[in-house]
Amino acid sequence: TLAPDWRAEGVLVTRPDAVENVHTAFLDVGCDVIETNSFNGTPVDFAEYDMADQAYDMNVRAARLAKRIASDYSTKAKPRWVAGSMGPGRKLPTLGHISFVELRDAYGVQVRGLLDGGADLLIVETCQDVLQTKAALGAIFSVFEERRARVPVIAQVTIETFGTMLNGTEISAALTALAPFPIDVVGMNC
Repeated sequence: TLAPDWRAEGVLVTRPDAVENVHTAFLDVGCDVIETNSFNGTPVDFAEYDMADQAYDMNVRAARLAKRIASDYSTKAKPRWVAGSMGPGRKLPTLGHISFVELRDAYGVQVRGLLDGGADLLIVETCQDVLQTKAALGAIFSVFEERRARVPVIAQVTIETFGTMLNGTEISAALTALAPFPIDVVGMNC
């Protein structure tokens, strides 16, 4: 059962029609890619609601729902894709909230769920901490290696109005830290 103050991912269970409506609205206006409703989908985030053990299943559910809607809109001339959304979570390793290894392993659960649910690509987004970003990417490429398969990967860092990431990392330092990973697209958001 869902905790009373369950966040956005909980609507996958309580109101999947609401998630479908959002996906449909994006596709109706011509988007080619929709994101899964899994922004805070790691066991670390789910643990705040005593639901860490449901993280994998919720990510599968998020990807399957988005994939079903995207498939309904796909044509040969205009295919539609699903991006598995992986947000920063609420615990940052640079600030000592969580260890790098614990966060990497939690992202591994999310990656497996998104891929098993049918995500066509993965997007690590709204990255505020380079260590958090590297934990997510480490999990992604580790899962790719174990499965001997990969999908495209996007990584987006968030640069605050004062010109750095939340913890002070400048964009050039962030790009240098991400350079060892075979990321397909690097961008900024927020």
